[in-house]
Amino acid sequence: MLSPQQITLIKATVPLLETGGEALTRHFYQLMFSQYPEVRALFNQAHQASGSQQRALANAVLMYARHIDKLEALGPLVGQIVNKHVSLQILPEYYPIVGSCLLQAIREVLGAEIATDEVIAAWAGAYGQLADILIEAEESVYAATADAPGGWRGARSFRLSRKVQESEEIVSLYLAPADGGSLPPFQAGQYIGLRLLLDGEEQRRNYSLSALGDGREYRISVKREVGGKVSNYLHDQLQVGASLELFAPAGDFVLRESNKPLVLISAGVGITPALSMLEAARDSGREIHFIHCARHAGVHAFRDWVDSQGAERPQLRHYVCYSEPRAGDKADAEGFLSLEQLEQWLPEQRDLDAYFLGPKPFMAQIKRHLQELGVPPGQSHYEFFGPASALDG
Repeated sequence: MLSPQQITLIKATVPLLETGGEALTRHFYQLMFSQYPEVRALFNQAHQASGSQQRALANAVLMYARHIDKLEALGPLVGQIVNKHVSLQILPEYYPIVGSCLLQAIREVLGAEIATDEVIAAWAGAYGQLADILIEAEESVYAATADAPGGWRGARSFRLSRKVQESEEIVSLYLAPADGGSLPPFQAGQYIGLRLLLDGEEQRRNYSLSALGDGREYRISVKREVGGKVSNYLHDQLQVGASLELFAPAGDFVLRESNKPLVLISAGVGITPALSMLEAARDSGREIHFIHCARHAGVHAFRDWVDSQGAERPQLRHYVCYSEPRAGDKADAEGFLSLEQLEQWLPEQRDLDAYFLGPKPFMAQIKRHLQELGVPPGQSHYEFFGPASALDG
């Protein structure tokens, strides 16, 4: 347990983290990748190049320092970290590596006058406290997953059984266990971890499960990213019958039990977890409004499937918005999804459950719109594809 003096020292670094947190985390990653190259596979290098990983870690470190004496105020942050770690199989032996590099970065970036031995000792204690919390929580998830019917721990070999082109940018991969065994159920909205060896380098990625499991195979639907090493391999080179390794489903962006009207709002490949949520809720009797935004029909995946669900269920309404429609494209609205348009498409009852996912600017806008339209903040849920960060508004 941290002493009152250590807590005071940690809180004293908050102003420095507010202004220089990204410089600190940038230096941290440089140190870790140079000293421990074996951990590079645990981090998406595209997120490193864009700076999103550094910003997300800076935000997490800042939040932890702010609430070091009241960790319950961190809210869902710890659960999000645990689920990301589980999906990528972060193990206890990685924590000392992170800790040593973080303390080295603090000393080197803040300087000896600020990062005194006492400050470093306080941060060592704070990091140890956080590591213990995460390791215990992650082990609980690993154990529960392994004990579930069809469950497993670590990597499991799968075979690509089918490959379906869903749009100009999205392909669905159907993955079955190579051992022919059963699969554990998962909650709508969760994702799996994928491990590949490409050009001699290990790569790990998360992908949302885009259909409810049937106990025999999982489906993920992957967008081709410009310059994306893994996504382009999955699109162009992975063939039916090929083997790859999966980590068990994880994630806390899941459909919660409720009788309230359900609104699913997505943009681009953000549709993938919304599909499994729709599948889980479609026969519940709930009023469901499914709203999807895309550039145009050519990149709009699964439209026919969602339409077919609505044709069979009068309580399901489907709305489409295209920002850059092509000639002949049919949409309910064009341009970016406005406050006025969303107001028309929401149920009259604003005591509803909303789930939304897409690019960060889209999610920030939707979050603001829902607040302005009177949807209770606690009933507005979202997730990040990449590193978690704060949504303005």
